Amino acid sequence: MWEKLRIGLGHDSHRLGPNGPLRLGGISIPHDHHAVGHSDADVLLHAITDALLGAAGAGDIGQCFPDTDPANRGRDSRDMLRLAWHPLVEAGWRIQQLDCIVFAQRPKLLPYWPTIRVEIANTLTHPLATVRPEQIGVKAKTGEGVGHIGRQEAIAAQCVALVWSN
Repeated sequence: MWEKLRIGLGHDSHRLGPNGPLRLGGISIPHDHHAVGHSDADVLLHAITDALLGAAGAGDIGQCFPDTDPANRGRDSRDMLRLAWHPLVEAGWRIQQLDCIVFAQRPKLLPYWPTIRVEIANTLTHPLATVRPEQIGVKAKTGEGVGHIGRQEAIAAQCVALVWSN
C-alpha cells in the first residue's frame, strides 16, 4: 500500500507592489498591496500546483507554465492548477491532504480561510475525484517584522501534498 502514497512539497514567493487587491487561494482579498508576477501571482495556488506535480513526479509549475510563454501573462492560477491536476487525476492520482502555509505580514488572513478552502476544493474537484475543504489545511505566519516578509516586500507560500494512486 505504501508504494501508492506520495508526498510533494511546493513553494512560491512573489514581491509585493502597491495597490490591491491581493490574489490568494483563488480569491481577491482587499489589501493595499498586490503580488507582482507574470500570471496573477497567487502564491498559494502556485505552491499547491507545485506540490501536486512534485508528488506525482510530473515536474513543476515552471516547466508546465513558464513565465517566458506569453500565454501565461496574467493567467488565472486556478486555470493553471486545473490544467496541471486534471491529467494526474485521469492517471489515477487522488488528494488525501494538503497542508499550506502563507507567509505574509499583512493582511490578517484568518477570516478568509473558509472561503479559500472552498475555492481550492472546487478548483481541484474533477468528475473522477472530489476534494472536500476538510482535506485542505491553511494557515498564515507573519514575518514578525523581519526580512522581506516582515517588511511587506514579499509574500510566500508552502504546501505539502499527500496523494495516493489506486
